[in-house]
Amino acid sequence: QVQLAESGGGSAQAGGSLRLSCGASTDTWCMAWVRQVPGKEREGVAAINGRGDSTYYSDSVQGRFTITRDVAKNTAYLEMTGLKPDDAGLYYCAAGAVRPCLGSTLNRLNSWGQGTKVTVSS
Repeated sequence: QVQLAESGGGSAQAGGSLRLSCGASTDTWCMAWVRQVPGKEREGVAAINGRGDSTYYSDSVQGRFTITRDVAKNTAYLEMTGLKPDDAGLYYCAAGAVRPCLGSTLNRLNSWGQGTKVTVSS
């Protein structure tokens, strides 16, 4: 089992930025960020494959969030810019061996972190 640990959550002003980090205990092909916003369905917002040459973003964050990966450190990052109040919620790191590493496959990722909370003030 891959152990995952998120960090970097906190508070930001609307229009501001935050950077989340996810450290994994071992290498894994697909790493992703999934969020739970109060009153809305759970949403896979971003994913990146093992080579870092393919990424996925949900329509709601496209153009505002960027996922990157440091393969040597088994770490994924989510850089969030242009934050909106609707972005507030609990962000989970998820990982697994699924291919392709796209939105349609994220429900099959079997390793999850504990979540890190993001708040956005207006």
